[in-house]
Order: sequence, then C-alpha cells, then structure tokens
Amino acid sequence: MSLTTTNQCQVRTNVRCSLVSFPIKLDAFQASGCAEKKLGARDLQDIEISGYFPGVVGKITEIHAVYYHENWGFDVSFETEVGKELSEFIGQFDADRDGLWVAKKNGEFAGAIAIDGNNAFTDGVRLRWFIVVREFQKSGIGKELILRAIDFCKYKRYPKVYLWTFEGLTKARRLYEAVNFRLCKEDEVAQWGQNIKEQKFELE
Repeated sequence: MSLTTTNQCQVRTNVRCSLVSFPIKLDAFQASGCAEKKLGARDLQDIEISGYFPGVVGKITEIHAVYYHENWGFDVSFETEVGKELSEFIGQFDADRDGLWVAKKNGEFAGAIAIDGNNAFTDGVRLRWFIVVREFQKSGIGKELILRAIDFCKYKRYPKVYLWTFEGLTKARRLYEAVNFRLCKEDEVAQWGQNIKEQKFELE
C-alpha cells in the first residue's frame, strides 16, 4: 500500500478534495465525487474531503465506539469488530476496487464513509463505516459523503450496492432512502451486548 501524496483535484465549489494516500487515476477519483457538484449548503464551506491519512483507522473506530456506546449501549465487542475489520480493509485497500472518503471541517475530523469492493461481482459492494460527528450532523456532510460513494460505484459499474444497519437510526435511514436505498431484509439478533433488529438495504 502506497502512502505517496497525489495532487489535489481542483474544483469550483467550497469543498476541497484531496486524496493523500492510495494512488488512483484522476478520472476515477473525479468519478468518485471530486468532480464539480452543486452543493448548495452554506455549512459545507471549509470542508475538505480526503482519503487515508495516518491515524484515520483509530479516529473512525473511536467515533463509532463512543457514539454507539453512549446512544445504544454497545459493548467492547463492537469497538473491537470495527477496529479489526477496518484495519483489514485499509491493509488490503485496492484503489481500483475500494473507496474511502474522509471529511474534515477546518482541519477537524467530521465524518467518513467507505466502499468495500472485495466481493463486488458476487455478493456486491458494501457501503461501510458511514458516520458523521454529532456537531457536524445536519450540515450536508453526510449527504455529500454518501453521494461520492454512490458516484464511485456507478463509475465502476458495480451491479449491487448494499449496507447493514439496524432499526432505530431514523435520520440515517431517511438519508439512505433519499438516495434510493431500500430495505430488503430484517433480522432480530443478539449482538454487541444488545438485542437489535438488523436491517439490510440495497441500492435500487
């Protein structure tokens, strides 16, 4: 895995785009969301969207662990699972197959999303580790991240895109449905120290 710096992608919006790690062709990077967009949200000023940077695995894991423990009572098994699977994803990252987008506002971590393309043409690609820090929610950052991920999947012509979540994340579900994800499966499970209704959404 290379950590060489690539050139910034010049755009005429208030969102600055840079991919600071994984080498990727410029046209593919543009298709993943660095192409010009009409964002229209005042709060998206001073937002930078980048890829991997040192410490990002720990940061994404920490934000997930704290949020889901404080709001849903998830135990240590959730944090260790996120950390383990995210570490494996980054360690095996293939820029021609996978995607990682990290948002910062004024240099502060604001959110992240990933596309895991490991089983792209069998089970489908999985949208993973989507989160926006509480103070940046309702700013448009979440929508911007998810649109970039979907654009990347369309550019790659992936036949199936899905995500796993659970019942109760109402705001996230509204966003998923707004970009044409539809609920396709539900199961009651005992997981991460809680009983939850796990939900699978697929992109139409």
